[in-house]
Amino acid sequence: MSTGSGARRGMLLRWGLPRDPAATSHLAGFTVATVVTVLLTRALLAAAGYPQIGGGGLHVAHVLWGGLLMGLAFVVLLSFAGPVARPVGALLGGVGFGLFVDEVGKFVTADNDYFYEPTAALIYLVVVGLVLLGETLHGRFPHHPVEHLAGAADHAVAGLAGGFTPRARAAAEALLERAGAVRGADEVRALVAVVADDPIELPNPINLIGSAIVRSTRRLVTARWVPWLTVGVLVAASIGAVGRGLLAWRDEADVPTWIIVGLLVGAAGSTLFAATGLAIVRTRRRAAYVMFRRAVLVSLLITQVFLFRVEEWAATTGLFVDLLVLGLVAAELNQIAEADKSADFRRRVR
Repeated sequence: MSTGSGARRGMLLRWGLPRDPAATSHLAGFTVATVVTVLLTRALLAAAGYPQIGGGGLHVAHVLWGGLLMGLAFVVLLSFAGPVARPVGALLGGVGFGLFVDEVGKFVTADNDYFYEPTAALIYLVVVGLVLLGETLHGRFPHHPVEHLAGAADHAVAGLAGGFTPRARAAAEALLERAGAVRGADEVRALVAVVADDPIELPNPINLIGSAIVRSTRRLVTARWVPWLTVGVLVAASIGAVGRGLLAWRDEADVPTWIIVGLLVGAAGSTLFAATGLAIVRTRRRAAYVMFRRAVLVSLLITQVFLFRVEEWAATTGLFVDLLVLGLVAAELNQIAEADKSADFRRRVR
């Protein structure tokens, strides 16, 4: 069946499974909610002396509350058509999954040990696995035009019931523009056009938080010293990770040699990418920030995994540093992309 576009349809599209163009935002919200929930849960339990809810031989573990929230997220996502409910479902599911995975130590030990030492590393590996799965589904290949068209139709589904705010209409029209002249585009465009205007819109918590972060990081990346700071922080974090591992190894802690090797490999790879980016940042800014992004990803996906095995929860400092740097790099890449689009538009106008 022809779609009216020269782009080749993949297996998912032939199965009738178009990817949501906004999926990366929803998945990011889910992942962040999961990580924040785990950290807050651990902090609150430690501050309260690890109390237990129940009595008479019963213990209502927070994994049960996590299961209830994940169930509620499924109910929300399966009950409503259109894109409006997805951010809410992503946050509910993320908090629920965080409460669930926080108790992974009980699931993998015979004595139900919540304080099982590799718990932090296991949680981190689970989160990394989810991020890699999302990257595989949405980051490796650009969206097909029919996926943008399906996204616009999805917006129209919600608009037919509740109307369009200016923001929602602009989002639907932007998706139609990206879809181009694929078959069905004229019909969806006509459908979007007849949707009534309505000022009332359910707030999108993920977009609200994400927009605030983007505004803050964009203000930061305008400074010329940001590339130097980025490299300095990445190199310092890598050296610190290796140093902590070597100290633990020297003190004859339970740190296998392969952990130290993994830390060294991760630190070397991250430093190499960061240094390469710094060397070309003045002449090839976009390529440089792509290198910075690779440096952060190597740190997140290799160095931090091994560091969690060495110091467990203390390694969360390095995680937050990497996420902050990744946010700065992503903000700069977005600005570069927008500048390229503006320049391309000006060339076409001429």
